[in-house]
Parts: sequence; structure tokens; C-alpha cells
Amino acid sequence: MSIGRRDFLKASAIATTATAFAPGINLIELAAARNPEQAATAIHRWGLLIDVNKCVKGCTACVDACFIENGINEKGSPTTDAQWIRKVTTKDKATGHEQIFPVMCQHCEHPPCVDVCPTGASFKRKDGIVLVDKHICIGCRYCMMACPYKARSFVHQTLTGQNHNAPRGKGTVESCTLCVHKIDRGDGITACADACAGENHKAIIFGDLKDPRSEISRQLKAQASSQIRADFNLNTGVRYRGLS
Repeated sequence: MSIGRRDFLKASAIATTATAFAPGINLIELAAARNPEQAATAIHRWGLLIDVNKCVKGCTACVDACFIENGINEKGSPTTDAQWIRKVTTKDKATGHEQIFPVMCQHCEHPPCVDVCPTGASFKRKDGIVLVDKHICIGCRYCMMACPYKARSFVHQTLTGQNHNAPRGKGTVESCTLCVHKIDRGDGITACADACAGENHKAIIFGDLKDPRSEISRQLKAQASSQIRADFNLNTGVRYRGLS
């Protein structure tokens, strides 16, 4: 009996990656109890609107909140630091004008990371959220090379002190999940947007791009916005206002 390469990789990945996760977290049981596909529906498409003009230099509230929410605590090692969200500074060489804004997984409608994944570990939910299935991720890092936003990172080290709502695994790739656990339980906001609002900056708006009544849809209709590298035609779920 012959078996295709894709099926072989899926089978072997399930067998070999299950032991890579932190002790005490049984991800197979967790996945069976809360399958993300069951919570997703094409009625919604979740996204973010980031107002670059409201993003404050030196503020790391969104980054800090993301790390706390998802149990990311391995700061200080540039080769292994998680890049779920990061602050980026751009500068116009002609004028010296600087812009500072957060960048994370853009949750593309046509995600390159999904296209190149050999096992199907990178996938897009019906509601537009792009995720990584740690059970079948083999750590090939093709998705990292394919992502034009450098939004994914590889877990090199053994992890401790994980949050139960965001299980992570050594030897796998990870990125912003748009706080999928908060969406599925009905919180209605991501950790980064909540933290930004808490600082009264209100530079990040989370919501349903398909709901014309949502705040994000009203804002997008009222004023112009843009996508990072719109020329790739990926139709990102993260939009920016004031980005030049």
C-alpha cells in the first residue's frame, strides 16, 4: 500500500510532536474538547484597524498585554523571541518623518503560510483567523519564509509557565492568534486592543469586518485605510489608518 508524502508527514508529525509540549498540558484532549473550527463561522470575519497617528512612541502596552495573555515570557533572546506582535518604526529618508505602529499576523484572506505548509498545520478558520495546529506542525518553517510580514516565529527552547488558553510547543511555529480563545468565549476584544484602550490611546480597534454595524466597519467606511503590501493582493484582516 502506498502513502502520499503529505499523509506521511501528517501521521509522523502527530506521533513525534505530542511530546514537545509542556508537561501537564494534554493538547489532544484540549483540541477534542474545544475544536476551533466548531466555533468559527463564515458569517464573521474578525480583524483589526490600527490608527498609526494614535500609536504612541515608547508605549508597549499592546505588546505587554499580548505576552501576558498568551504566556510568552522568554524575552531577551533575539534568536528565540516570539514575534506575535512587535512595534515597528518607519522613517521617510527625505523628510525624517517617523511612524510607529504594531505589526502582527495580518490574517490574510489568501494566506501564503497556508499555501506552503506541507502538513496542513497552517490553516485559516471560516471566520478568517489564521492559526497553526501544533499537533501536525513539523517545524519546517516554510510558513515563516512565505510570510511577507515576518509575523511568525519558531520555538527553539523548552517552555515553562504556559497559559492553558494558548498552548505552545518547542519545535513548532507560532504567531498572533487574534486572541482566538477570547473570541470563542465571547469577550469581543483582543488583549492588544483592550490594553491600548486602557491607556486611552484607542489606536487599535477590533471587530467584525462583515458586520456593517460594528465599530471597525463604520470606521473603515468613514475614513481611508490601507494594507501593508497591498500589492500582494492578500486582502488582510488587519488594516491601518494614516500609514504612509
